[in-house]
Amino acid sequence: MIEDSVMDNGLIQSKRKSVIRRGTCYPLGATVYPDGVNFSVFSKNATGIEILLFDEDDDPIPARIIPLRSSRNRTFYYWHAFVPGLTVGQLYAYRVRGPYQPNKGLRFAGDKVLIDPYAKAIAVPSTYSRISARQPGNNCASAMKSVVTDLSHFDWEGDRPLNRPYTQTIIYELHVKGFTNRSNSAVDAEKRGTYAGLIEKIPYLKDLGVTAVELLPVFQFDEQDAPEGLTNYWGYSPVSFFAPHVGYSFRKDPLGPIDEFRGMVKALHRAGIEVILDVVYNHTAEGGIDGPTLSFKGFDNNVYYILEEDRKNYANFSGTGNTLNASNTIVRRLILDSLHYWVEEMHVDGFRFDLASILSRGEHGQPYQNPPTLWDIESDPKLASTKLIAEAWDAAGLYQVGSFIGDRWTEWNGKFRDDIRSFVRGDPGLVSKLPARLLASPDLYAHEEREPEQSINFITSHDGFTLNDLVSYDRKHNEANKEGNHDGHNQNLSWNCGVEGPTDDPKIERLRNRQIKNFLAITMLSLGTPMLLMGDEVRRSQGGNNNAYCQDNEISWFDWSLLDKHYDIHRFFKRLISIRLNLDVIRGDQDQTLTEFLQRSRIQWHGVSLNKPDWGNNSRSLALTIHCLKGQCRFHFMLNSYWKALDFELPKAAGKKRIGWRRVVDTYLAFPEDICEPAEAPFVEGSKYLVQARTVAVLVSEK
Repeated sequence: MIEDSVMDNGLIQSKRKSVIRRGTCYPLGATVYPDGVNFSVFSKNATGIEILLFDEDDDPIPARIIPLRSSRNRTFYYWHAFVPGLTVGQLYAYRVRGPYQPNKGLRFAGDKVLIDPYAKAIAVPSTYSRISARQPGNNCASAMKSVVTDLSHFDWEGDRPLNRPYTQTIIYELHVKGFTNRSNSAVDAEKRGTYAGLIEKIPYLKDLGVTAVELLPVFQFDEQDAPEGLTNYWGYSPVSFFAPHVGYSFRKDPLGPIDEFRGMVKALHRAGIEVILDVVYNHTAEGGIDGPTLSFKGFDNNVYYILEEDRKNYANFSGTGNTLNASNTIVRRLILDSLHYWVEEMHVDGFRFDLASILSRGEHGQPYQNPPTLWDIESDPKLASTKLIAEAWDAAGLYQVGSFIGDRWTEWNGKFRDDIRSFVRGDPGLVSKLPARLLASPDLYAHEEREPEQSINFITSHDGFTLNDLVSYDRKHNEANKEGNHDGHNQNLSWNCGVEGPTDDPKIERLRNRQIKNFLAITMLSLGTPMLLMGDEVRRSQGGNNNAYCQDNEISWFDWSLLDKHYDIHRFFKRLISIRLNLDVIRGDQDQTLTEFLQRSRIQWHGVSLNKPDWGNNSRSLALTIHCLKGQCRFHFMLNSYWKALDFELPKAAGKKRIGWRRVVDTYLAFPEDICEPAEAPFVEGSKYLVQARTVAVLVSEK
């Protein structure tokens, strides 16, 4: 037997005996059994731990306090206890005592309520306060709480991850709330901004043709980690690596987000759409020395975080105040356990790792040649069929695009984004870089004997301008972020087409439409795996804000009225996705390396004259002819970023009868002539094709 207490204003008012058993150190977290709950948590340097039980999420004092004794409730560095009579839904937290010695990296705060690092659900009171977690004193009423869960009762109805090959993958990056929150009759008011609301939008996604959604962070995050008066919208401020974000659930009970998320995954899978999570294992919402104590700081600060030599300050390779110590065994296990949980219990299909290069850094911040955490993820049998996508850089200058470790990782190809942006803008000296970018960047990846799909090709993502803003603004306009317009990137490689921001000038609007189609055509018809940004297909704008992380409002939300306004752009996206998914010249063989593909393929490069490409610094045009791997047809691509029309010579059409070329895409032409299905495309007369200024044209010739 061990004592547990009832508290009032922080003082013990009464004590009673309760049969609290010793418990076990495994599994970590709160585990439900028929007769109670086992609690287990790691802390190497703690001198005492209390389990706090709450009746309501905003209770000012715990209903029960269960002190853990190191002589009875500790095995090695794990503190544990079994509490009879507890059931699913019980709210709980911890308080941890230990030395407060910042110069040694120890920051125990015995008065702070802490979230269980392994909690599968989080309760956020309406009184939650990030500030109170930074200040001395009891913060029971204003702290997030953990929730005891049981995952065994959800009916998956046979659902499993889809395991779709990259060769058949079109990724659509979206924000759960932003995609569904704006008023629209297709989504019930109570479900807007939620996992359930996303289910209502599945027909739209399926009609668009995308095969995977990449969700911005859905781990529970701190919405108050933003400038005063604003909200952390993107979610790159995690407080838990297991619990789905409560704010994306329309259900009010603490366990609602788990089943609502799983219902969303099941529904997406039924529609043939994979679910990829944008995961943040590089930092947490606890920030630097002035940040709050929410969980990890209070359990063992110098275990969970990379610290500077003085042990007082935090290494900041993430640009957010702290960096998780991924090379530490405890943190490595936490990351792997989290990944296993989302695959096994939540059925997700893959992960995009935010600032993945941080996971290659050691406990002193030095990059490892063979980083153990990344190799653990790479070789884990439970993750063998899971998509692994790396943002292969960090905020401290470590850039590993083309050199990221392993045989399975794909990478956000920042080189593709930057070079294609520059070419379409009309910059000089880009033509010589185009062959690599169009052919899955062999200058970056061919040496690794990897598939062409290793390159995740994108022009826009959540971080930066939308596609509309890329062709509408020369500079960022982030004043709404309350940081004096100093935040966000300054080098956007954008061009406003003659006017900064919105315009009624029809000539400029036609040019912007054309540039958007140029970007999409190049992305979708290049080798590699394409990724599109939510709303680009309807010219969603953020008003020139290229860092809308704190804009939980109409700046960031999908405006569904744009679907009618820009129907021509939406149709162009749909048609091009369909064409891509049916081209074996793009799909290739999923077991074929990039080097093998290039060796087998017949690719001819041209300028305006056949077989005479102009690689010079002043050149702004290029053409190529590529034969389908199955020999059924040829494609001829012509790219003109020059400000004048150019007459391109055409190679002879395929086949003995030489029926001629069909025009599939011409971004200069107005709807509906801008894009056609290959079998319905009009024939091209003559031996030349006039490609208008700033235009991409695609021809096909079938045998």
